[in-house]
Amino acid sequence: QVQLVESGGGLVQAGGSLRLSCVDSGRTFSSASMGWFRQAPGKEREFVAAKSWSGASTYYADSVKGRFTISRDNARKSIYLQMNSLKPEETAVYYCAARWRDYSDTLYILSNVKSYDSWGQGTQVTVSS
Repeated sequence: QVQLVESGGGLVQAGGSLRLSCVDSGRTFSSASMGWFRQAPGKEREFVAAKSWSGASTYYADSVKGRFTISRDNARKSIYLQMNSLKPEETAVYYCAARWRDYSDTLYILSNVKSYDSWGQGTQVTVSS
């Protein structure tokens, strides 16, 4: 059973940076596409970034392009989200997710909450103004 554990959240001032990490304890990490999502209070969970199982495809939500970077380290079974120039409206719980059901890796699929097979418990990111 895959277990995802996020870390790295916290309180940061607007304009600051944070680096989120997600460790996958399962055996399928190298064949899983991975994504980051976030959910603010009273809002739906939304796509932030994703990287395909092969690492060949990387996607970002328009709102974070140029400021966030997703990366993966298969040897450590980990994905990361480097977040720069954070904004108060990006305060949310950030979740990592894994998809291993198949090798489909289009933006349409990897940006969809329903496309993922396993989720972490989330890590809180609070950006103060």
